[in-house]
This record gives sequence, structure tokens and C-alpha cells, in this order.
Amino acid sequence: MEALDNFWSVYSNLVLSLGINSLLALSIWLTLSCGMLALANAAFMGIGAYTASILTLSYGVPFPVAIAAGMAAPALVAFIIGKPTLRLSGVYLAMATLAFGEVVRIAILNAESLTGGALGLNGIPQSTQWWHVALALVLVLLVLWRIRRSKVGRAFEAIKEDETAAGLMGIDVAGHKMLAFVLGGAIAGLAGTLNAHLTFFIGPAEYGFNRAVDILTMAILGGIGSLTGPVLGGTILTLLPEMLRGLGSFRLVVNGFILVLIVLFLPKGIWDPARIRQWFARKGSAA
Repeated sequence: MEALDNFWSVYSNLVLSLGINSLLALSIWLTLSCGMLALANAAFMGIGAYTASILTLSYGVPFPVAIAAGMAAPALVAFIIGKPTLRLSGVYLAMATLAFGEVVRIAILNAESLTGGALGLNGIPQSTQWWHVALALVLVLLVLWRIRRSKVGRAFEAIKEDETAAGLMGIDVAGHKMLAFVLGGAIAGLAGTLNAHLTFFIGPAEYGFNRAVDILTMAILGGIGSLTGPVLGGTILTLLPEMLRGLGSFRLVVNGFILVLIVLFLPKGIWDPARIRQWFARKGSAA
């Protein structure tokens, strides 16, 4: 029991980061499952984190209310910018959402009286407990699992395969895209809120281009064919830099090299259900 206490006192932040990063990967998985390469999730994470942190830090709002606000604010922003943005597709959508992320970052930098500017916000109450992260991850997985097996999930799949054909079949393409975008924003905001109340500090640099690419990499690396992939990708990208810490300054180089190898040899991600079924089928026939 003492060993467990020692482990938790040293690695609790890392363990909770696994759950938070998995939530971020699931947030972008939702938009990818609808065929949209939208990279605004880092900005949505920042909006959620700043909204909840300002409420708890400056107004003493209870943590559950701050979580709700941290999800509602990015969802509302996603709905507003989704109207013009989601008319785009492919690389143009990616560029537009990345530009939106820069707008959010610069707005945070310039709203110094509210956000602390470049210095960020310090002294955020440490309200995030392990069960908050665990409960959030389980609930998000349940909701996404239910969506995936519903009429809405089948519409997402149809839009991803062929948007024009889906529209001709009577599917409301714009409405389903908006739903995926708004839900993805709310999940990213939830992750941002939990992270801000875990680390005491947030700054605008945490929600820029690098974070947006990290979130996309988590989902692609794990695989977007199922809900397991984003969770696996989030876990690997959180643990890998820590496991390579002994390599010192070469850690990031080796980390990047490993990711390149995985993407080259496993283009559909580590967790590819079709490949796993084929592997088990070969093992069965060989036996």
C-alpha cells in the first residue's frame, strides 16, 4: 500500500494526463469520423480552460458549474464559426481552423486584464481529482459509442465515405457536420477545464499550433477506425516522452523517429480492427 501511495504521489499528474489527452484525441476523432480535417480542438481546449479558470479563480464558482461552462463556451464558439467554416473541406478546412486557433491565441494575449496575457493565469484551484478524469472519459466513451451505433453515427460514416452521395440519400450533411464539430468542441473544452484545474497554471502557448498537431497525431497514431485508437494514441504520446527521458536532449529526436516509423508502417494507426481480425484469422487457420 505504501508503494502505491509513493507511486501516486510521483506519477499522479502523468496518470491523469493520460485520461485528459485521451479526451482530446476523442474530440478530434469525432470530427474525423465525419470526414472533416478540423484542427480547432487546441483552441477549443484553451477556450474551455480559460472560461472555467476565470470563473473559479475570479468569481469562486463551484467546480461542476465551471466544468459545464468550460464545455458550453467552446461548443457555442464552434457553433458560431461552424456556419461559415464547415462549407470548406480538406486542406482548406484545416487551414481555416488553424487560423482560428491563432486568432484565439492572439486574443488571449491581448486580453491581459482577463487572461493574464503572455504570463497566463496562475494559482488556479486544484479541483481536478482522479475520479473526475475517469468519469469524464467513461461518459465520453459511452456517448461516442452510442452515437457510433446510432442513425447519426451511420450518417457520419456515410458523409466520410462520400459527402455528395450522402446528401443525395437525404442525409442532412451540414447539420451532421455541425453536430460533430460542436460536440468535438465541448469534449476539448472539458479536457481543457480538467487540465487547467490539475496543473494550477495555463498560458496561451499551450493552445497553439503545436498542441493542435499533437491532438491530431494522437488520433491518427492510435487509429480512427474505432474508439480504442484515440485512447491508445493519447496514452502512447503521453508516455513515450517520459519513457525516453533517460536519453536527455535526444529524447524528442527519438520520439519523433518512432512516430514516423509507426505512421510509415501502420498507416491506419496502431489499432486497426481489420488488420487485427486478419491476424487472428491467420493464426486460427495455421493452428
